[in-house]
Amino acid sequence: MKNTSGNSSSKKNAGYKAAEYVEDGMVLGLGTGSTTHFFIEKVGMRIKEEGINVKGIPTSFQSLLIAKQWNIPITTLEENDIDLSVDGADEVDDEFNLIKGGGAAHTKEKIVDYAADQFIVIVDESKVVKELGNFPVPVEVLPDASRMVIKELEDMGAKCEIRMAQRKDGPVITDNGNFVIDAKFDKIESPKHLEIDINTIPGVVENGIFTQMVDKVIVGTDDGTKELEMI
Repeated sequence: MKNTSGNSSSKKNAGYKAAEYVEDGMVLGLGTGSTTHFFIEKVGMRIKEEGINVKGIPTSFQSLLIAKQWNIPITTLEENDIDLSVDGADEVDDEFNLIKGGGAAHTKEKIVDYAADQFIVIVDESKVVKELGNFPVPVEVLPDASRMVIKELEDMGAKCEIRMAQRKDGPVITDNGNFVIDAKFDKIESPKHLEIDINTIPGVVENGIFTQMVDKVIVGTDDGTKELEMI
């Protein structure tokens, strides 16, 4: 269930601005999604035009293919630590809590983003909210556990749907071979506690609530960008 609001100019502005924080010699976490696409593109342009030497750790097959298209050298978490990770979000609140996973890549995104020394989120203005919850929480689950996980999430107050593929029959299959349940909560009073509670359900691989991870948010607008930092 992707949020397709926002426009390409604001997303491009955010992605290109984040690429200014890339320094020679860095290992980068390469997020997934339409806004992050522009970040990866700009990093590739800087490699070509400035000759900077960086490596990327993709969070999905999508970001891997874009990185290869722009000739960004690929590495892994087994080989390198991450200096800077840049990723998008489906929602970001005033305290920099996120909902991610519209692209069904939140498990690898959380691993990579959490491992980075610095984590920058790039979004357009439509993704900035007062509190999380308008966008459903994506929950990656083992297929055999989906029915039981849905029952547990419903007991927690969520309305659940297994995310179905478009232009393919059947459910969305993640890069890890699992299903995604979109869990819509009427209100998320404590993102931190809900993130933990969902992950304690047997069969859950990872959920799309990200808390206490973000260093900076770059918000793209038609006219440029604005940068938000925690006080």
